[in-house]
Amino acid sequence: MGQLKEKLTKLEKYWILYDVGNSAFIMLVSTIIPIYFKNIAQANGVSAADSTAYWGYAVSISTLIVAVLGPILGTLADTKGYKKPLFTLFLMLGVLGCAALAMPVSWIVYLAIFVIAKVGVSGSLIFYDSMLADVTTDEKMDYISSAGFAWGYIGSCIPFTISLALILFSDKIGISASVATGIAFFLTAIWWLIITLPLLNNYKQKHYVEAEKNPVGKAFLRLGGVFKDLQKHKGILVFLLAFFFYIDGVHTIISMATSYGKDVGIGDNQLLLALLLTQIVAFPCALLFGKLSKKYKTHDLIKVCIVGYFLITLFALQLDSAWEFWFLAVCVAVFQGAIQALSRSYYAKLIPKEKSSEYFGIYDIFGKGASFTGTTVMGIVTQLTGSSRYAVFVISLMFVIGFVIFHKNTKMIKPAISNVKSY
Repeated sequence: MGQLKEKLTKLEKYWILYDVGNSAFIMLVSTIIPIYFKNIAQANGVSAADSTAYWGYAVSISTLIVAVLGPILGTLADTKGYKKPLFTLFLMLGVLGCAALAMPVSWIVYLAIFVIAKVGVSGSLIFYDSMLADVTTDEKMDYISSAGFAWGYIGSCIPFTISLALILFSDKIGISASVATGIAFFLTAIWWLIITLPLLNNYKQKHYVEAEKNPVGKAFLRLGGVFKDLQKHKGILVFLLAFFFYIDGVHTIISMATSYGKDVGIGDNQLLLALLLTQIVAFPCALLFGKLSKKYKTHDLIKVCIVGYFLITLFALQLDSAWEFWFLAVCVAVFQGAIQALSRSYYAKLIPKEKSSEYFGIYDIFGKGASFTGTTVMGIVTQLTGSSRYAVFVISLMFVIGFVIFHKNTKMIKPAISNVKSY
């Protein structure tokens, strides 16, 4: 990892590598998979607006499933010896689901397989995020979290570039575009699994609750305790509320950008290349924000990102040409990794480490609940109005609400906690 070599421990590097692995699949979710789905759907007589709506509903269903299961699984994972097995279970669900997308199926079955794969990757991230407290220190959390997103962006470009080349030049190598796309799904699944092996082999749970009889029942009891704790720690609760609104917009843009681009007339190749550029630009920007956290307060950097996203959605309202989509892709890249990484590390510094999975299960409720809300709103408004532009305007309001609540949150969190600097 180049210049980061002396700064990172082996375990920190292995943790970062999982971002490199799962980001390859997440890259497909925001690029090739929705394009492939919309082409299948439209070939079977489904309108562009309806296919965008159905895609949004599929994303919403997958996020709702994880939002419901997340808190329970997260609480169970805090039990000694449970976190790695649960992480592995959802990892394999995602990997196998990704590989299964290569099968030639109807658009409805394709969506069902996608939901399974999406539940796998989203579920694995609950346990992965909570591992942050085990692999590094409070002082390094902002930087390590940002590095994870950064290397995830640039690392995912490797399998994506191979996949993109296969699809764009499929006719020259004697295969159909659909076969090339299937190969791309399979290659991504293999990449995801292999890149994760170092973390699986070396991770050890440092912070945990001792195992007891009936761990599932105890998990429900501890989850109830976490909700009671949140009532006492209103700063954490208000942050989660703010996070719900602003991350709603972020996740919706990530999930629906490709479908929106097709709706306004951007060609498939232009969409794919622009989103590849997003990954490349996001790499240095995520690292930059990680370094800026040494000098500036984390909550101030998060505010900058929220404002940036709000301006992006306003620009997207009038988007109607390829160059504008390219420009928008670069703007998104500047803030995408930073807002997710800094939110993750900001939250990790607020919560009790021995209950990290429990609290990240709650974090996931707000994050996945936001994703469900945003993509569902996008689907409903698009179908009702016949245009996804109106839906984008509604999403822009989420950033405004999130900013206002987050600003209030910074007044409530104790300076000794919220102003922890990166090393």
